[in-house]
Amino acid sequence: MVVAIGNAGELGYNICMLAKEHLMGKVIVTIIGTQTDASGDENRLELVTAGTRHDKNGISYVTYHESEISGMEGTTTLLKVFGDHFALIRKGAVEQHLEFYPDRKCDGRYITAFGAMSLSVYTKRLDMVSSGKNLSLDTAYELAINDQWQSSNTLSVSVLEEE
Repeated sequence: MVVAIGNAGELGYNICMLAKEHLMGKVIVTIIGTQTDASGDENRLELVTAGTRHDKNGISYVTYHESEISGMEGTTTLLKVFGDHFALIRKGAVEQHLEFYPDRKCDGRYITAFGAMSLSVYTKRLDMVSSGKNLSLDTAYELAINDQWQSSNTLSVSVLEEE
């Protein structure tokens, strides 16, 4: 479940702006990712964590902290959900920015303390549903590193308002 980068400063700015408005709602974020390589081996990752959600100007902002389970402890993830696509932005131990558009390839970089990699993702399927404070994202995509195909992936994100 590896994705790519852009402007890492954007995440800090958005979190700061959202915190100033004090309009964040507490949510439970469930992330399920699968990665299938050329030999057919599948890796699955599931993370359930607390987060926040804020809607402004037609964009939903969901923020949560990664954990040791995801291998990105010390990283904050921001999902920006637009009407027709979403962006996944990470800042901290791992930095990346990737946008998922239906039937479109997006390029970027994945940056860690060990170095950076060029990535590209081709989104084959993208389903997004928003209902009140609840939100679901479901996507299937192909991942390439340095223009070499690596895996077929799925990513499902469920955001539920905390009761």
